[in-house]
Amino acid sequence: MSELKPTNEEAVTATASPVASESGGHEVAVPAAAAAPAKATGKASARAAKAAEQPAESKPAKAKSPKSAKSANAKPDTAAGSSTPTVGLGEVVPVRKPKMDAKTYEKALSKLQIELVKLQEWIKFKKLKVVVIFEGRDAAGKGGCIKRITESLSPRVTRVAALPAPTEREATSWYFQRYVQHLPAGGEMVLFDRSWYNRAGVERVMGFCTEEEYREFLRTCPEFERMLVRSGIILIKYWFSVSNEEQERRFQKRIFHPEKHWKLSPMDLQSRARWVEYSKAKDAMFAHTDIKQAPWYVVNGDDKMRARLNVMTHLLNMIDYEDLTPQPIVLPPRQDEGGYVRPPLSDQTFIPEIY
Repeated sequence: MSELKPTNEEAVTATASPVASESGGHEVAVPAAAAAPAKATGKASARAAKAAEQPAESKPAKAKSPKSAKSANAKPDTAAGSSTPTVGLGEVVPVRKPKMDAKTYEKALSKLQIELVKLQEWIKFKKLKVVVIFEGRDAAGKGGCIKRITESLSPRVTRVAALPAPTEREATSWYFQRYVQHLPAGGEMVLFDRSWYNRAGVERVMGFCTEEEYREFLRTCPEFERMLVRSGIILIKYWFSVSNEEQERRFQKRIFHPEKHWKLSPMDLQSRARWVEYSKAKDAMFAHTDIKQAPWYVVNGDDKMRARLNVMTHLLNMIDYEDLTPQPIVLPPRQDEGGYVRPPLSDQTFIPEIY
């Protein structure tokens, strides 16, 4: 038991004492010469009791010196260098970071998007096959993150697969069959906005699949993903997590904003009503599919700006790429018209210039 971390009360006591903090939190014996005589202690106690009986107005409070005030307000060194203080025996309490301003976000986003272009060129040059899966709670920020990733990329290299509900024919085929046809060829990257994990999430909770189909998915999915990795596919899986309060705020925003109505489906409403059931389904899914060959990476989605930047940074670090930016391009001179005469503009139909 001597190796355990100190409890809250012990940690506070250790950091409050300068001697204890310098010694690493261990008890330090006080020398006998530094101890005051018992007689002096008795006199000090008597004077303290007498002073306590006097009214507070009779003796003005002594102002603290700047040095003492500074030492009183000083924080322990252990807390200064940590953004997530520990509580009890290893329990971590997350500290919410301040909201990122738009200027800082746009600047960081621009730099990351340039790096994503370099990654795209490397994928194309090396004929890599990359699959990135975006799963998570409704309104956790998956779609917004995918848009920022693909915003500056070529749709011929980077594709988004957002499949609708399965058709009657697809419902009777092998479950993974409708997803296999969207897998990348050499030199392509595919971002799955929802994926085959629908069976472990919405289909499981809403009863769209049988218990046998669900169990078979949990057995088959790890083997299916190992097979993809063995075939040379780089498989990266992100789970976007969002708090109950933040999800409700975003749902309310979708209700009252006409341009966001399409984002609120009946399934989204059910995800609010069955929050605990979705949590249990996610836990079971992680227990079976968080494998070494294709682990899950959890994204804190409460702050959209930070979540997007964090995912883009992580994605860039997952693939070892090089900068293949070509040399500066020189435009050739335009071809000489050589007697070409344009037809009159009145023969063409232009759109109305409203703006």
